[in-house]
Amino acid sequence: MKRSGIEAALQSTFSGIQANDLPEGTTLITGKVRDIVDIGDELLLVTSDRISAFDRVLSTIPYKGQVLNGLSNFWFDRTSDIVANHLRRRLTPRTVVAARCEVLPVEIVVRGYLTGSAWRDYQAGNPVSGIDLPPRMRFNQRFEKPLLTPSTKAERGDHDEPISSEEVVRRRLIDPDLWREVERIAFALFQRGTQIAARRGLILVDTKYEFGLRGDELVLVDEVHTPDSSRYWFADTYGELFEAGEKQRKVDKEYLRQWLMDHGFMGDGAPPEIPDEIRVNVAERYIESYELVTGDRFLGEPTSIESERAAIVSYLT
Repeated sequence: MKRSGIEAALQSTFSGIQANDLPEGTTLITGKVRDIVDIGDELLLVTSDRISAFDRVLSTIPYKGQVLNGLSNFWFDRTSDIVANHLRRRLTPRTVVAARCEVLPVEIVVRGYLTGSAWRDYQAGNPVSGIDLPPRMRFNQRFEKPLLTPSTKAERGDHDEPISSEEVVRRRLIDPDLWREVERIAFALFQRGTQIAARRGLILVDTKYEFGLRGDELVLVDEVHTPDSSRYWFADTYGELFEAGEKQRKVDKEYLRQWLMDHGFMGDGAPPEIPDEIRVNVAERYIESYELVTGDRFLGEPTSIESERAAIVSYLT
């Protein structure tokens, strides 16, 4: 997609569904990025163009919702042999029908490299989710084996709390046997993601998973290996940049996080206004990530509150 097409969409981004867009009696749950329409045994997951960073919703990014939904669907299809997922039907380019699950109260982050918040903890001399790392590790260094670093889920506006795997069990957040299965599957998903990304010339650096229970069955929910939940680097320049101690070429929303940090914002206080130029740059990175990971050209479809509402109401009735 050309930059001019993204710029043209700046004033028509999809900020999400409102309660009055839906039939009377419908339950709407609004998250940071996704709006959930609760219809009993099923949920409609509507992925908006909202963007969040440091646990704050900040702006909208053209076509972001379609990219996230499309990428998650891509990965759900390619990991269904590892673990069941909540996807039942694709309704629109940004809306899917999902099975209702009891979501586990812990998010799972798998890290393949020492970067991001893990690097900041390491620099401060702190363990990473209870894991003591070897001395003299370098910025962006690859771990011998990926790390699993859980966190509790914060209420909207608060920050997630990193915890150790031992704490998950000790605090009885998840049954020990189930937690071992979560760990096993999370590592298997990360390995699959790493393999597929490598075929596309990318490194899957780290990623977040969420799981739920459908009866007694463990189910993968939310999103998978998207730019909102994952970091990707370009493989061809990793070694050279690592040896030089320089930042990696990224395909993720760390670009926006870095811009925010450069402007003095890390989640507290009033965020800076995000200029349209930055919003377009972020959109280009989302679209690039879709095309790089899938190998397909991204064909954004114009959407509106009216078209999404019509599709949802048609499904409900």
